Amino acid sequence: MKSILFNAFADKGHPQRLDLALDLARAFDGHLSVLNAVPYEAAGTIDPYGAAFAAMVPIWREEAAKLKADTEKDLANEGVAWDWIDCAGPVSLSLIRHSTLADLILIGEKEPRSGGKSPSFTAGEVALGADCPVLVLPDECKRLDFDKTAVVAWDGSSESSHALRAAVPLLAKMKAVYLVTVGEGKKTDKDFDLPAVRGADYLSRHGIGCEIVQVAADDKGVAHAIQSAADTRDAGLIVMGCYGRLRLAERLFGGVTRAMLTDVKVPLLLKH
Repeated sequence: MKSILFNAFADKGHPQRLDLALDLARAFDGHLSVLNAVPYEAAGTIDPYGAAFAAMVPIWREEAAKLKADTEKDLANEGVAWDWIDCAGPVSLSLIRHSTLADLILIGEKEPRSGGKSPSFTAGEVALGADCPVLVLPDECKRLDFDKTAVVAWDGSSESSHALRAAVPLLAKMKAVYLVTVGEGKKTDKDFDLPAVRGADYLSRHGIGCEIVQVAADDKGVAHAIQSAADTRDAGLIVMGCYGRLRLAERLFGGVTRAMLTDVKVPLLLKH
């Protein structure tokens, strides 16, 4: 993971996320690209939306300038190669546009510009649209602890296979790896389902040993079962494929991805 794309946003979790991004860049001897996206209105001179938006433009510009100055100061003596990217427009679109040559995207658990009060819908959008995996970081997370274990949510689907493959560089550094399958009662055959042992075989070819664990879904759903398995095994990383069902169905009825993003307890690696 030599090219790391980091979403910079001035909330309480930014300093911790930046420290973690720097740690990852050092661990992989990589390059850190720090992206800050501001609304279109702040980048232009014409405000088509009225006085309320016009009043916010100088505030957004001031926030962006301060964040850039503070971040540049923090990065000055870190010994990590980095660059700063200014963007105008939605965060998700900006990250996807600049992710074509990225190996990993880092983003916080809360939705940018929501006051830190709602789960990151942006993280799901980026995971769906970007070619590289997305690492969603809890606000209080200060580091990715390689002395802890990793839990991989595995059902043999193409999404979970893509996530497993994308996570290999991180899994190789973790203390132990668990492939966790969640039983949901009667299971229908899927064309692309692979037995859990196939995932273990794949990891073994990369020199990564793992333990296969099967847990039962409880009344609180698959996401809760995955999180419980991670808690039990002192996980410092959860890996999962995202949006295995139709996107419209996910929006209307929810899903495991949405549930996981609602309560991010440890770093969560997503890949569609």
